[in-house]
Amino acid sequence: MPNADTAARTPDLLRLRGSNQVGMRQFNERTVLQALRVHTSLPKADLARLTGLSAQTIGLITARLEEDGLIVKQNRVRGRIGQPSVPLALNPDGAFSIGIKVGRRGAEWLLIDFTTRVRDRHIVHYDFPDVDELLPAIAQHIHRLRDGLGPLAARNVGVGLAAPFQLGGWHRTLGLSKAQADLWNQMDLAAEVRARTDVPVSFARDTVAACVAELVGGRGHDLKSFLYIFVDTFVGGGLVINSHLHTGAHGNAGALASLPMQPPGRGGALPAQLVAQASLWELEQRLAGEGLDAMAAYDDRALQAPFAASTQAWLESASQALAHAIVNGAAMLDLADVVVDGSMSRLLLQALLEHTRAALDRCNWEGLWRPQLHGGRAGAQACALGGAMLPLHANFAPDHDVFLKAA
Repeated sequence: MPNADTAARTPDLLRLRGSNQVGMRQFNERTVLQALRVHTSLPKADLARLTGLSAQTIGLITARLEEDGLIVKQNRVRGRIGQPSVPLALNPDGAFSIGIKVGRRGAEWLLIDFTTRVRDRHIVHYDFPDVDELLPAIAQHIHRLRDGLGPLAARNVGVGLAAPFQLGGWHRTLGLSKAQADLWNQMDLAAEVRARTDVPVSFARDTVAACVAELVGGRGHDLKSFLYIFVDTFVGGGLVINSHLHTGAHGNAGALASLPMQPPGRGGALPAQLVAQASLWELEQRLAGEGLDAMAAYDDRALQAPFAASTQAWLESASQALAHAIVNGAAMLDLADVVVDGSMSRLLLQALLEHTRAALDRCNWEGLWRPQLHGGRAGAQACALGGAMLPLHANFAPDHDVFLKAA
């Protein structure tokens, strides 16, 4: 996982330079692969210019990568001065990774290829995960995805697991017993998954994994620093500073669910937290209270009759809570951008963004700069997608600690 200590390092691939010295093959190969990942395709001359490696070194590296099946040649580009160039690109079949999201209302498995395109997806819904059912299902779907690759199964480089640090957290809110909550909170879920597969397993907090997906494949292409908010069954987030994922001292930066909504009272009662207003669980409860299907919170029905009235009430409450979080984030971090995404329909996300912008209009911005609000691009599969990206990064990125981005 990215390290907070690396937040000050340069994210700009153009400033990342390889080495022509003997013994640096792996780093140089990763540098070339990262250049192709960021720029989609490049001829050898541009690879040499971007990486600072000699033309001879680039020639040797690209020959090895092509032999290993990690890159492919594309059609010659003609019409320019000089010899036609042959762009090189990542081979989609060069490597594969599996991402798993374990959430409070469902689990998801993704298979992505070397270009991070989703090849296969499977989702299971539940009221709350049952240990005896979910752990065998995790192993079953890992094997199913790998077996579906056929002869390419050997190119699966790992599994990325995304889950809350404490899956049983807020158990009273969920209506769970303390015993049910403790069973999950005391479990090392990553270790359980490692025991059920023979490939390496990476772990990230679910909303941090979602932030990874946005950083690598979404708004992170345009925004260097942003507060990330992901509205799921509960709500959480992540923090990107100078194109680096900043995880904090305990890997918990951006844990917005716990943000208090008011100062502590004198009577000893704990203040309400953001999760009580800006989560899809809260929308579920509003729908269920009207005798409606609570799962409409996650699809297009939320804005349709007879669900729309409950959803509109939730939008008013959730947007005010998110505006409160954004003002606090602006005061602490002075970030120019905030990205909001979630496990909801794109129409409901747009409605939430509009309501949140209106709530921000009513906030007191004296002494602060108001950040710009953006919708996320990864969507409902962000957690599983970000999890799947972790093994690819660990195996092929030039820096183990950071997600390098082009400026």
